[in-house]
Amino acid sequence: MSFETVASILQIIFADIILSGDNALVIGMAAAGLAPEFRRRAIMMGMMMAAVMRIVFAVIASFLISIKGILLLGGLLLAWVCWRFYKDLKDFNAGELAGPKEGETPKKFGAALVTIMLADISMSLDNVVAVAAIAREDTRLLVFGLALAIFIMAVFASLIMKVMVSYRWLSWAGLAFLVYLTAVMLHDGARDLGWLSA
Repeated sequence: MSFETVASILQIIFADIILSGDNALVIGMAAAGLAPEFRRRAIMMGMMMAAVMRIVFAVIASFLISIKGILLLGGLLLAWVCWRFYKDLKDFNAGELAGPKEGETPKKFGAALVTIMLADISMSLDNVVAVAAIAREDTRLLVFGLALAIFIMAVFASLIMKVMVSYRWLSWAGLAFLVYLTAVMLHDGARDLGWLSA
């Protein structure tokens, strides 16, 4: 195994830990705001959607990389996710979700899935573009990066959800981190379009 390959693998592992960890954070945060009986279902559906998105984007990775401003689009989607989370977290931390009235939980479940789906699109896009840029033409590295990303989400989403439920103030720290990621994606997307200097 060449030094270049080892270096690429290490870069992919680092990118996956950061980007898939973020995706797991979103899924966990969204699930934490639901009634207990809906949390596991939201996590499973969120991870399935994220996995499908990554596979689809991996198939067209070379096409995605060639699109100017693709990260800007991802950043805009993530900004919308942050706004939805901000509204949801006000209710979540006020304890209003602890005992939902009859008929409310399905609506919140659907809203949580929409939030997760938008985040999955944005973060899967970012993850695949990053991994594809590292892997170049090496399909094995691309598949490795994809599989590792899905594994990281499966391991961490449930853990993050449990922590968020136990320590609700951490949900605001999670939102702050997502806002930072949004700013980074928007900045990189604007730079790719030539709106900002490198």
